This record gives sequence, structure tokens and C-alpha cells, in this order.
Amino acid sequence: MGTGNNISCPAPMRAESNGGFQHENPLHYALPLLILQICLVVTFTRFLAFLFRPLRQPRVIAEIIGGILLGPSAIGRNEKFLNAVFPAKSITVLETLANIGLLFFLFLVGHELDMRAIRRTGHKALGIALCGITVPFVLGIGTSIALRATVSKGAELFPFLVFMGVALSITAFPVLARILAELKLLTTDVGRIAMSAAAVNDVAAWILLALAIALSGSDASPFVPLWVLLCGAVFVIFVVFAVRPLLVAMANRSLEGEPVKEVYICTTLTLVLACSFVTDTIGIHSLFGAFVVGTVMPKEGSFAGVLTERIEDLVSGLFMPLYFVSSGLKTDVATIKGGLSWAMLMLVIFNACFGKIIGTTVVSLLFKVPSREALALGFLMNTKGLVVLIVLNIGRDLKVLNDQAFAICVVMALFTTFITTPIVMAVYKPARRGAPYKHKTIQRDPDTELRLLACFHSTHNIPSLINLIECSRGTGRKGKLYVYTMHLMELSERSSTITMVHMARKNGMPFWNKKRDGKDQMIIAFQDYEKLSSVSVRPMTVISGFNSIHEDICTTAHRKRAAMIILPFHKHQRVDGSMESLGHSFQEMNQLVLCHAPCTVGIFVDRGLGGTTQVQASDVSYEIVVPFFGGHDDREALCYGMRMAEHPGIFLNVYKFVSPPGTSLAFDGELVGDSSKKDRKTMHVIDDNDYDDKKQDDELWNEFLSACNNNTQETMKYEQKLVESKGDIETALKEMNRCNLILVGRMPSVTALGSISDCPELGPVGSFVASSDFSTLTSVMVIQQYNPSTDINSSICKGGI
Repeated sequence: MGTGNNISCPAPMRAESNGGFQHENPLHYALPLLILQICLVVTFTRFLAFLFRPLRQPRVIAEIIGGILLGPSAIGRNEKFLNAVFPAKSITVLETLANIGLLFFLFLVGHELDMRAIRRTGHKALGIALCGITVPFVLGIGTSIALRATVSKGAELFPFLVFMGVALSITAFPVLARILAELKLLTTDVGRIAMSAAAVNDVAAWILLALAIALSGSDASPFVPLWVLLCGAVFVIFVVFAVRPLLVAMANRSLEGEPVKEVYICTTLTLVLACSFVTDTIGIHSLFGAFVVGTVMPKEGSFAGVLTERIEDLVSGLFMPLYFVSSGLKTDVATIKGGLSWAMLMLVIFNACFGKIIGTTVVSLLFKVPSREALALGFLMNTKGLVVLIVLNIGRDLKVLNDQAFAICVVMALFTTFITTPIVMAVYKPARRGAPYKHKTIQRDPDTELRLLACFHSTHNIPSLINLIECSRGTGRKGKLYVYTMHLMELSERSSTITMVHMARKNGMPFWNKKRDGKDQMIIAFQDYEKLSSVSVRPMTVISGFNSIHEDICTTAHRKRAAMIILPFHKHQRVDGSMESLGHSFQEMNQLVLCHAPCTVGIFVDRGLGGTTQVQASDVSYEIVVPFFGGHDDREALCYGMRMAEHPGIFLNVYKFVSPPGTSLAFDGELVGDSSKKDRKTMHVIDDNDYDDKKQDDELWNEFLSACNNNTQETMKYEQKLVESKGDIETALKEMNRCNLILVGRMPSVTALGSISDCPELGPVGSFVASSDFSTLTSVMVIQQYNPSTDINSSICKGGI
């Protein structure tokens, strides 16, 4: 509408352009401009996340910084860029889309909170949480008085006091969970207390925020905030007694292993939006409706899992970065200028850190928490991140915070979250080492118990793994077999992963799966096997980043006193027989475990050992072959084969390779050996004149011959292979490609075979027999014997990792 000064409101943007050929600029239209904004934001924030990865910072840090940099604080200072990519008339569309994403994100945050766990919170965590809220909240009130007297003159008193108190006292529960998981602290005493206290803190902070929003209404009537809070309480009661039964009914109708009905997903998402509308109408904020629905959502079962997976990638990958950018466009760090403003910034940061860190540390010490753990708790509880950004945005939208106060608080939130990870890493290094133990190899006294740590990625590996465990029982031995099966899961920014971490943290990392409700197919398979055999099987899960998951594997093997770690090969066999890689990160994990293992390691190349189903003990009928060249790894493979041969359904065939007198298996070439370097990704030449090694080979071979002579069932036999060239070895090995399983040492005393392999972790013979050209039926176990010089626990003993 025009005015006397001939000023008119800009026309709303049309959705779509007719294209460049019609001489129309796509950036002048809402949809193409929004697409460009999303692409730019996601690319830029992911690039920053990549840069911050070495600092082990959560992705939210990169996204907050990316939003600030794209705003008027940095890149956005260029008005041409700002007017072209983020023009004022497009901000409404951008913020609307970002806030829809935020609604569903808050739904996921509420879903992550386990209210039953909060009710069971011990007095220690409850006391730490209450003190961690009270002290910074009081200091926040004091800070707000100073801010009102300087940079926020004219701000409404009570809303401003409450907003500042909440901003300084809140702990970002989702961000804290990711930091604890990244630092592998979730299942330490510090992690358990921090998560429980943060959950209580989160609920209290949202209640205080609802109070702040109710107080910030523009209506002059003092009864309006009261009505708002009463209606909010009625809404929560309605959700608990009306919405929750509906969600539970849909969850109960979604059976495990069956697809979840689309109408259930659609109904739940609509409920989230409808409840958000109700709370917005009440006058609290639309976010509260989504958050409350998330808290009453059933936490377990296929319905919750499928629903989370359907929305989390879109929300966290696309919408949340938009929210950070919309916040960054409102943040102008340049408004913090002059000595007074910088003094206020220092005051806000000091009070935020002092209140949380000192308050939490002191009360932790009163509860007799050790000093280092108490200090680590203080810094962990000081994590702000996304949640405080939501609080600040609400305060700014309600005109409680001006631009300068908003910028000061955003910088405070960024600083306090950024320092959390490096400081906690510096002040607290939990002991992960178990007691030293003796039996770290398969080669040992036959009557001692054998402990295996068997790792797997998915249910596809389980039947073959159970069949391999059945083969390893050693039925004639007094020593029992104990197996710890470990499901390897990658820690990511996905909410479903973090939810699993929360479920895991009560029982250890890796944790015992104590859930016995019959819904976890992986646990059922191992439970059924345990009932039918004399093997003790304990399933567990580890959730960690693949760049550090080897630490969890090695640490767990040491704590459980394992003699061998069984790792899945990073390739799986397709229907046509070819090998398909699961990803380079899996291969890196195997190589790092080989480098730091506290015991023997076996890499299992699964080609369907026993078929696609578990084989009953009475039906086991396998032929296992051990090609024996000599060396410590081959000795370990032979010992493992001898143990397997005790099973009545297993036939062991050992082929001893020998060269003509006066020659070696190098055949005028070079013997391939192990690398002494840390990464162990290359093969180096070894000396074949190690007489002590040859002596041990002869001793074990004589022991094997004695076992063959005493074997009345004739389940073990051997054959000596005289080979005069590398080609003879390859020919002899190819004759073994119809057996069920080949056990081979990783680094035997033999020249390299075949072409150059891209899998040095398998060694020269392992790489040859694991190739698709060798066989599509024979599974392979490549074994590396324990090497004390590379045991990761040796470094732990010397000062920790």
C-alpha cells in the first residue's frame, strides 16, 4: 500500500520462473532461489565439518559457524552477495522451511529423552543437575541486570531475566550425547552422570523457557501468562492420556520384521504438526508441541526405528543447516564493538562457564566424585550448542533480545561448546585396561578355556559366524569355549544411532545386550545356539566412529581376556561370485586392529560356511584345509585347525609345503613378511634363516604328527608338498578350492603369490585364496598370531591413550 512518500511494499516472490531463455533471472523467484540456498548451505557447512573433524568437534559447531560466516558477520558483509543469494524478501520462505525442519528435529530430541530413565535418576545425578541449573541461572539473572544497564536498555525485565538465565543454565542434551560418544565416555561414570543430569537439565530448561515465553506476551493483562501456562499444562496432560495411547497402539501393531504401514507414519507426522499448531495457538511456541510428542513416543520397536530413519536424514542433512543459516543471518558479530560491548561478552562467557563448571564441579566433589571426573563433568555440562541457539532465536523473535545481546549470546554458546571436547580430553582419560592375562593365542595348554571375540557388521554374517563358532568348540577338551559376539555399528550424526547409544550406555561400551524381549533377531540367533551347545555366548554392540572403532575392539578383547579376535573381511560375496567392497573404512579398521591387537587376530572371508542357515551340531560335516609353510602365523593356523578337528563332524587336511634341499620357498625371490611400521599396510622382506622360528615349526609339526597317529577317528591327515617354483605353490593351492574352509597364516615364510593384492592385511597366501578367481565356495580365515610388540595395551600401561 502506498504512502504519502510514495513507498510501497515489495511484491511477493512468484514460486517458479519461466527460465533463462525467457530472460528471467531464477534468483528472483522463490523455488529456484531456495534450491540454490539449500545447496550452498549444505555444501559450505559440510566442508567446515570436514575441516573441524581433526578437532573432534560435533557437526553442530561447523553448522553454527557456517551460518555466522554466511551472514552479515563475514561473507554477507558483501551486499551484492547478500542481496543476490539471501535477499530480504526470501527470508520468510527460508525461515518457514527451516522451522518446519526444526519442529521435527525437536520431535527427535524429545524421542531421544527417556523419561523413565529421568524418573530413575539417582540422587547424585539429580543433585548435580539441580546445582548445574541453579548456579548459572542465578548468575544469568545477575548478568542480565548488567546487560539491561548497557547493551539492552529498555528490555522487558522479567522475560529478559528468564531468557538470560535459561541461556546460561541450559545443557544441550543431543550435542552432549554426541561428544560423549565421540570421546568414548558414554559408559564411564562421568558419562552416565552427565547424561542423566543433562536429561533432567533439559526438561527443566524447557519448562523455564515456556515460562519465559508466557511472560513475554505484549498483552497488558497479568492473567495472560497464567492462562498460557495453565493451557500448556492441560495440553501436556492431553498428549499423555490421548495422543500417547494412539502412538502405542500403532507401535504395537507394527510387528518386528514386517513393513510399517504408511498410514502410521503419516498419522504420526501429522500429529507432530497438529500439536505444534496447538502450542503456537496457546502462545508457548510451536516447538513445544513437537517436543512433547517426541517425549511420549514409544522408544523401542520397529515403528520407532522406521519413523526415525524416515525423517532424520532429511531433517539433519538439509533442514537444520538452513536453521543455522537463518540464525547466522540475524547474527552480526560487528555489533559487538567498543570496550563496553566486549566487556559484556567477557562477562557473559565468564558467568556461563563459571556457573556451570564451578557449580557442577563443587557439588560433584560433595558427592565424593573424584576431582578429575568432577572437573570433566563441569566442562561437559557446559555444552550449549543447538538448544541454546533455539532459545536465543525465540528471544530475538519476541523482541526480548536485541541484535547486540543476541550476537553476544551466540558467541558465548559457540565458545562454550567448542572448548568442551579438547578440555575434557585433556583433564580426563579413563582407564580402559583390564587386568593382564596369559592366554593371548590359540596355541596353548589344551585344557585351558578359550575366549573368542567375534565381530560382525550385519545379520548376513551371523549364520556363518555361528557355524564357525561351532567348529571351534574343541569338544574333547576340558577347557570351555567362551564367545563374545560384537555387532559393529558406525556412530554418526543420525538420531537413531544416538538413541541406540542412550540404550547402550547403561551396560558398558561395548555393552551387554540385556534386552530379552525376543525382538532382537541378532540376540535370538546367538541365544538359540547357546541353548543347543556347551558354548557360552555373550552378544554385545559397539557404536563408534570407524576411524576409532579399532580401539573399542582391542580394548574389549583385552578386558574380556580374548585369545583371538575374529573380524569380517571388508568384502562380501555377491550372487555371481564376485567380491564387493563394503567400504574402505572397514578395511582400515581391520588393518588398525591387526596393528594394535592384544591377542591373535583372524580375518574371516565368508563364502557361506555351512550355507545361509545355522547348521546343527549333529549335521556338521566340513572339510578344513591348512596350508603350512612355516612361521608364527602358520603355527597359529595349524593349532586352530587341530582344535577344530576335535569336532566329530570336521575333517582336517594339512598340506606341508617344502622346497628342494638347499633352497627356500622364496625361489630366488624375496620372502614376504610383516611390516614393522605402525600402519602395517605394506609388506616387507623377512629373513628365512631364523633358526629359532624353524625349531618351533618342527616342534609343532611333531606334535601334529603325534595327534594324527593317536586320532582313532581318522579325522586328521597330512600330505607333504614338494614345490620347486611359485607356480607349483599356486597349482597346489588351487587343488584345495573345493573344501569348506581354509585356515592360512597371514605372513608365512613364502614368496608373494599371484598379482599385487589390494588387501595387504590378508598376506600373500590369504590374498590368493580369497580372490574370486580361486573359489566361490571356500571360506577363508587369515590368522595373525599375537605380537607383544604391537599390543595397544602396552601403551596403556605406560600412560594411557
